[in-house]
Amino acid sequence: MFKYTSIEQYHIDLLNGRATCVQAVRFYLNSIKEHRHLNAFVQVYEEEALRKAEALDKKRTSGTSKPGRLHGVVIALKDVICYKDHPVSAASKILQNFTSVYNATAVEKLLAEEAIIIGHCNCDEFAMGSTNENSAYGRVLNGIDETKVPGGSSGGSAVAVQTDCCMVSLGSDTGGSVRQPADFCGVVGMKPSYGRISRYGLIAYASSFDQIGIFAKNISDIALVLETISGADEFDSTCSLKPVPAFSTQLTSETSRKYRVAYFKEALESEALDPEIRSRLKHFTEKLQSDGHIVEPVDFEYLDYIVPTYYILTTAEASSNLSRFDGVRYGYRDVDKKNDLAAFYCQTRSGGFGWEVKKRIMLGNFVLSAGYYDAYFTKAQQVRQLLLQKTKLIFSRFDVLILPTSPTTAYPFGEKTADPIAMYLSDIFTVFCNLTGLPGISLPLFWHSNGLPFGVQAMTNQFSELSLLQLSNQWMQQYREERN
Repeated sequence: MFKYTSIEQYHIDLLNGRATCVQAVRFYLNSIKEHRHLNAFVQVYEEEALRKAEALDKKRTSGTSKPGRLHGVVIALKDVICYKDHPVSAASKILQNFTSVYNATAVEKLLAEEAIIIGHCNCDEFAMGSTNENSAYGRVLNGIDETKVPGGSSGGSAVAVQTDCCMVSLGSDTGGSVRQPADFCGVVGMKPSYGRISRYGLIAYASSFDQIGIFAKNISDIALVLETISGADEFDSTCSLKPVPAFSTQLTSETSRKYRVAYFKEALESEALDPEIRSRLKHFTEKLQSDGHIVEPVDFEYLDYIVPTYYILTTAEASSNLSRFDGVRYGYRDVDKKNDLAAFYCQTRSGGFGWEVKKRIMLGNFVLSAGYYDAYFTKAQQVRQLLLQKTKLIFSRFDVLILPTSPTTAYPFGEKTADPIAMYLSDIFTVFCNLTGLPGISLPLFWHSNGLPFGVQAMTNQFSELSLLQLSNQWMQQYREERN
């Protein structure tokens, strides 16, 4: 029977004849069918994945060329990442029956290294949400407790890894949409620095915040995939030109390093934080300190301004980015109003977008309007600059900043949908990373007494992913608890 622990071990098994790519793909296809009721996938490319696996097996056994770095690795994509000649809809009716005409740069790099794309995963519509309840395909269920949300917006991608429906999955993170579902599902979720991975082929929500992220069950898989899909891209002017470190080979080079660790005092004392999570994270900081790390609180006077700033700026960018979805060139259209252009636009967008997306578009138009632009949008940009300045001060003294990933463990469906303010405030610990462009990772270290996982969120300075991965690997080995 096929068994998976890591990409490295999988490749050893392939080379020694203990496994084949076809066996791997069949294993994951069976798992997808077994967990179909969780609704994690919106498209499964069964025949194509099997054909690719067969071709890779023949190529490897012939010995005619060296296998790619992701040879036979089975990967799922969030339904906002373009894969040529395959449907992509951002989980929205407005893009129903749309087929991508090109590959996202990240997908192009995966395929170049012989990865196998097994399907597209469900998500909140246009990546707007924290629960995966806003999808045109219906909600995704959490594989640990099906009455609980999996987190969002990349809930399907998190559940796909959680339930062994793929080895690795890609999501997108605009305000925590990789890290928060990783936390709720008990897997690793990483958002790299803004600009580390090209956004070309990623359907935009908020362009100065969006970043492709990675889900896996171990740090070594994250490191190898990040190394593969990172780097400069002529199709994305915001993509960094910085060289990409050899994350995978340098992962264990700092196993005994002692880190200077900061945490926001206001975050760990927040009334919104679950008491058990607060207690366990406090104990975690004490454990780090007793193991020789320097751990100190940092005063952070801007905590209450983070969420308002984030939602002002992201809704403004969303209202601009989503203006292109008008029913004229592709996707859903309301044909009853085809003779009246204004009514056609109104009816198409009203019928094509879900309520959460429409709400954020309206909020964005409001904060960009002539009478409110300076009061809201300009002021939010100023706060963002203050956050960047504060970040520079923090990382002039410390190596890593730790926070909770979420104020609570996964909660029941519908618990926060009636109160959008409560829903938005649940992002309080993750949006800081996107506002400042930092790399961040959610590490599934703990189990709550309610039987659900939760973790710690770690952040390092911009483009310091190597240090972040090294300490994450160290902490996962030293501090991760087994489920009772």
